[in-house]
Amino acid sequence: MRFFHLSDLHIGLKLINRDLMEDQAYILEQVVSLAQQEMPDAIVIAGDIYDKAVPSAEAVRLFDGFVSRLVQALPETEIMMISGNHDSGPRVNLFRDILRQQHIRMIGLPPERPEDHIEKVVLRDAYGPVNFYLLPFVKPSMVKQIVGVDENGNNLSYDESFRRLIGRESIEPAERNILVSHQFFVPAGKSPDEVERMESEVRTVGNIDGIGADVLQAFDYAALGHIHKPMKIGSGEYRYCGTPLACSVSEAGQQKGIILVELEEKGSVETRVLPLTPLHEVRIVTGTLEEVLREACDDYVRIVLTDKADLDVIDMQDRLRYAFPNLLEIRRDVQRKADYNARFSPEKELDTFELCAAFLKDLDEEEKELLKDVINQVQEAAI
Repeated sequence: MRFFHLSDLHIGLKLINRDLMEDQAYILEQVVSLAQQEMPDAIVIAGDIYDKAVPSAEAVRLFDGFVSRLVQALPETEIMMISGNHDSGPRVNLFRDILRQQHIRMIGLPPERPEDHIEKVVLRDAYGPVNFYLLPFVKPSMVKQIVGVDENGNNLSYDESFRRLIGRESIEPAERNILVSHQFFVPAGKSPDEVERMESEVRTVGNIDGIGADVLQAFDYAALGHIHKPMKIGSGEYRYCGTPLACSVSEAGQQKGIILVELEEKGSVETRVLPLTPLHEVRIVTGTLEEVLREACDDYVRIVLTDKADLDVIDMQDRLRYAFPNLLEIRRDVQRKADYNARFSPEKELDTFELCAAFLKDLDEEEKELLKDVINQVQEAAI
């Protein structure tokens, strides 16, 4: 059994001030080409199909064309995808029964009623069944009717809610089991703050959405989405494939790709990364104005100028925009005056909570918890 693991397409995303629709079409065409070459038995997309819950018509058209070409190229390949935190679960969930007949599984909603279970797709090869469990992005409030609440009637944590959802399933340990999930899993022995995150990811204040990766032990492979940098979680075969295209400047220099997963008998899992080449690289170019201009290119570029002397702002911008037609932004790396408050140090970018707390000043613990809750709710609503 061979399958592709992709996630976080974020179709419709803008990189600072640049529309990436052409870049995304270019990278999705590579995915189709690689699928034709490798002929996988399944293609898995682990959430965040779109960048917005209500995507633009252009974004929907691009995704429709992508799936149509996959179906035409591999009519017998099972295409499985789940919604992520950026997607609208009910929209992704439309036409499930009709699409199933075309070997397309689009699962937008987790179990919501006591009789519901995680969508399970069973494929077979020479070694027997392979069970794919397709679990969309889950918030505790979405599943409280089936996982319950705490002793005070409040929603359970992300971690406990997820564990109870998995615990409801009859997972056969002698068979090969694959989980497709879009959550923030934290490796054993690490705190959520130790997991490297990209600028393009939505983070909850206090990392309340963290889930211990040990919950994945029932599975032979976990095809994960949500973290934008490719990474392996823990000692098992639990992997974030990362975005197929850089979604932020913090992803500059990352090699993007598709994970090709190959299963044989129980316990045999091999993975290989199929590299993807972007239409435009994302780069950070640092140096004096004259040094930077010598690296002119059409990549997406953040310029960091180190000139100590003042520059003619208009002339500088004109020259840089001419040399870098896809310029994202210009920054100056200058020495700060010693009397700046340390908490606004340029070496540390404050997150939303830290900025608000610094502005409001002298918050007690109850007020800080209220502020965290407000920020998390606003961030969820803004996606």
